[in-house]
Amino acid sequence: MRKLLLILPILLLSFACKFDNPEERTRPQIVVTTSILADGIRNLVGENADVVSLMPAGVDPHLYKASVRDLDLLQNADLVIYHGLFLEGKMTEIFEKLAFSKDLINVSETLSNDLLIRSGPEAHSVDPHIWFDVSLWSMAMEYASDEIIKWQPKWKSSVERNTEAYLNELADLHQDNLSKVAELRKTNQALITAHDAFSYFGKAYNLEVLGLQGLSTLSEPGLRDLTGLVSFIVERDIHAVFAEQTISPKAIEAVVAGCENQNHKIKLAGPLYTDSLGAPDSPAGTYIGMVKTNVQVIFESLTK
Repeated sequence: MRKLLLILPILLLSFACKFDNPEERTRPQIVVTTSILADGIRNLVGENADVVSLMPAGVDPHLYKASVRDLDLLQNADLVIYHGLFLEGKMTEIFEKLAFSKDLINVSETLSNDLLIRSGPEAHSVDPHIWFDVSLWSMAMEYASDEIIKWQPKWKSSVERNTEAYLNELADLHQDNLSKVAELRKTNQALITAHDAFSYFGKAYNLEVLGLQGLSTLSEPGLRDLTGLVSFIVERDIHAVFAEQTISPKAIEAVVAGCENQNHKIKLAGPLYTDSLGAPDSPAGTYIGMVKTNVQVIFESLTK
């Protein structure tokens, strides 16, 4: 048994090396952390590279731990791109070590502090969910584009062309959000979700937003959070609360039960897409599709 335990790590390492062989590639490989980021980077690089997401659709990046396969992909990647702002909390140390030997891009790196939302003074208290403000996500994508061109100058013309087209699409999406939420504000409703992922959305589009849990899904809501939220919902006659795709609905279901105990009928809507895209062939399978799907679900649930 002891001999087997000594051999097992060696077998795992040799097996990991078989996941990916850089010599067999026809194009550079860019490894990114989430499906949301992968979609954005694919729009920028087009056919110049293969973009691989570590986390499949439906995975919570706050809780994600890198597997042996992930470590192999990261080590063999030509470029690694990640969100930053401690979104990939359990992978922070891995990125710090990779920086000594690998080209990395942190897409949030140049966002100024006055654009970021904080829940406290600590580094990890910054809200990482910048993609819910489409204008901030556009800044992140523009920075990623510039850094990709520095990494591969020969791609300059094609990446700049792709970036201009994508940023124009994002600008249209931002304007659509402004129009839709302006209509929603007339109803005096608020957006209430399972965790605090929509603060940037609320700030950008001037909508009141509350989350039962904190910035990370690692946090647990307390009884005071629950009772306070129920009181707010009843007083404001809120029509719906929203589950999220990557989080268990158990906590937000408790909010619904609390409202019903006070004779306030409320709908549990969603799930909204927060930290991951939907399935590749679904309406929420792209970043733009995800945002449009969320806004439509929010609008329909709170205006009926």
